[in-house]
Amino acid sequence: MLSQSCIECLSLISVDDFRVINRRPTPAAIKLPSSPPSSVPTQHQQQQQQPRCPPSPAAAPPSPERRVVVANHLPIRAIPDPNKLSTAPWRFELDEDSLYLQLRDGFSPETEVWYVGCLKPEIDPKHQEEISQTLAENFRCVPVFLPPDVLNNFYHGFCKHYLWPLFHYMLPISPAHGGAARFDRRNWQAYVSANKIFAQRVVEVLNPEEDSVWIHDYHLLLLPTFLRKKYHRVKLGFFLHSPFPSSEIYRTIPVREEILRALLNCDLVGFHTFDYARHFLSCCSRMLGLDYESKRGYIGLEYFGRTVSIKILPVGIHMGQLESHLNGGEIVEKVKQLRDKYKGKTLIVGVDDLDIFKGISLKFLAMGRLLEQNPDLRGRVVLVQICNPARSKGKDVREVEDEINSVANSVNRRFGKAAEGYSPIVFINGGALTTMEKAAYYAVAECCVVNCIRDGMNLVSYKYTVCRQGSPVLDGDKIEKKKKSVLIVSEFIGCSPSLSGAIRVNPWNIEAVAIAMSEAITMKDDEKTMRHEKHYKYISSHDVAYWARSFDQDLERACRDHYNKRYWGVGFGLGFRIVALGPSFRKLEIEPILTAYRKTSSSSSRLVLLDYDGTMTPQASVDKSPSDEVIAVLNRLCDDPRNVVFVVSGRGKEPLSKWFSRCPKLGISAEHGYFTRLEEGIVVGGVPRGDGQRLEEDSGAGDGALHRDDGRVVHRAQGERIGVALSGGRCAFRAESGQRAPRSPRECARQ
Repeated sequence: MLSQSCIECLSLISVDDFRVINRRPTPAAIKLPSSPPSSVPTQHQQQQQQPRCPPSPAAAPPSPERRVVVANHLPIRAIPDPNKLSTAPWRFELDEDSLYLQLRDGFSPETEVWYVGCLKPEIDPKHQEEISQTLAENFRCVPVFLPPDVLNNFYHGFCKHYLWPLFHYMLPISPAHGGAARFDRRNWQAYVSANKIFAQRVVEVLNPEEDSVWIHDYHLLLLPTFLRKKYHRVKLGFFLHSPFPSSEIYRTIPVREEILRALLNCDLVGFHTFDYARHFLSCCSRMLGLDYESKRGYIGLEYFGRTVSIKILPVGIHMGQLESHLNGGEIVEKVKQLRDKYKGKTLIVGVDDLDIFKGISLKFLAMGRLLEQNPDLRGRVVLVQICNPARSKGKDVREVEDEINSVANSVNRRFGKAAEGYSPIVFINGGALTTMEKAAYYAVAECCVVNCIRDGMNLVSYKYTVCRQGSPVLDGDKIEKKKKSVLIVSEFIGCSPSLSGAIRVNPWNIEAVAIAMSEAITMKDDEKTMRHEKHYKYISSHDVAYWARSFDQDLERACRDHYNKRYWGVGFGLGFRIVALGPSFRKLEIEPILTAYRKTSSSSSRLVLLDYDGTMTPQASVDKSPSDEVIAVLNRLCDDPRNVVFVVSGRGKEPLSKWFSRCPKLGISAEHGYFTRLEEGIVVGGVPRGDGQRLEEDSGAGDGALHRDDGRVVHRAQGERIGVALSGGRCAFRAESGQRAPRSPRECARQ
């Protein structure tokens, strides 16, 4: 009896799949957003939509290259406009500070870039269709509108209070543990639903044969599965902007395999640092049994015949945007005001989001320790902390804000000088500052402190370095003056490896951070200049355009064999994956096998090798023993003198010997060939077998003992000697009286 998995393997290739070999992709018309489809097509529907033969080249004009960038939020600012009474009361503009907008500089000018994502404000359902049309026509943006309950459970529930803390190494120890919530099945279902809705919106504008899809960050980890299920050959890239935790942390996620398999449905997966990529590869190895290999500088994972490429490259900043601010007239006045305000003082700057991982309170404690240990610096050093608004809501944000204010007030009361108007810590709400105003603070600060206890990348140090480089407008007649800057960065952030001239600190070690601040303040100008030049050279050459261009090129390289293989979708739900087969693969037909079987002459023999799990028994079966029907079929095969029948399995010799004790003529190869039982009269490796007993280790001395020899496995029984060459390894054994055999492959390796 054949199991269902075996039947599926016999039907791997559809007729339509033969037509895609040597075909050329055909351009498709762009579809503007409309009402979303009811659902992503099922696997059966998808199989009926295999690519057909291409039309003639004159059938359609060549379409421009297109990239579809998918992120949780669109690079759009939505501004309320109450004057628009008859239409949607919103006006829209591009968000120049958005990384997703800036990355388009890495593509050629002819490339169309489409964006799919949510708008930050909640939109009235009656205006959604109108806004969709407006954004598509004016900005090439496709908004995703999530139902309020789905949005809340998806973003605030699963993303920000479960997945994001866990990826930053914070486990939900207890329900009252601030910042990290325990796994909630309702939030997970909302996460799945949100990713499905994103997939539906991507499908509306996607030409799967031409376009590349670039998915961003942990909000959309499942999206590759839904898109791959719809289009087997779509070019899919994913970049994770947060850390990827070690396997010991990641394995605590109840849906860990679903997330890993979704990422493996991409062609290219990108990370900021080697550590993040290493953790991902370790998770794939430990939880899915996948190994990676490096070829010509590229890391790849073999996954069902496909190679999933791994990209390691930290993101950069938009040099042009910062330089335009530095050359503007407004910044000159702002810089002059700040220099007058902090005249005679050394300014240290910090810019962070308001969240639990930025280490702002630890930074303030280090500032207090600096002033405590260096009384001469009191009144001379000021730490200006700009705090951007929190991206989520909840108890953890309120607690962090309360702690920051408490520590800042404590340090200011202790070391401040009210009569002179001196406060060692100046706390500023970053939401009220523009990018230009932040650049002014960067430009006048002697040192920048990035003290995060964990962060994916953090570009504050990059922006600070560029602003310290200055501009002709800012420098005036001092343009020839050497530039200088000092960075203090946490060793737990993604930008740390790329800043070799920074002072690296453990943010938990308050003493060390205080010492680093003192070192930065007292550092000689020549050393500051040397460190600055090293950083600026790297940052200016590895900007956001370089990052996007490099990722896009690697995605094209990873997809170049798409039309040289045949693809078949297997699995259901989030377990869906693609099986890639070579162009010479052909469907295994029953009739030719039966014909060849029956034509075997009496002087010839047949070798039949059978897998066990998934072939003789269903993979998901609780009872793993073979059925009576399987035993009967095996005995019928073994009764034919022209047949040599072997069951090859990774299972141990004890259960296999017990299960197939009713098949005395059946050969068994247990533990992938480490132990072998042979059928009477068969010659293997030139030595006849013995009495039909199974090959086993002997716990004591005697004729059954096994030992190492050159290239053969032998078993002594009743004075006879047999030899079997192992197919799975180079270890072999010899029987010698009075010696004990190795117990396992590991013990064999030791001996």
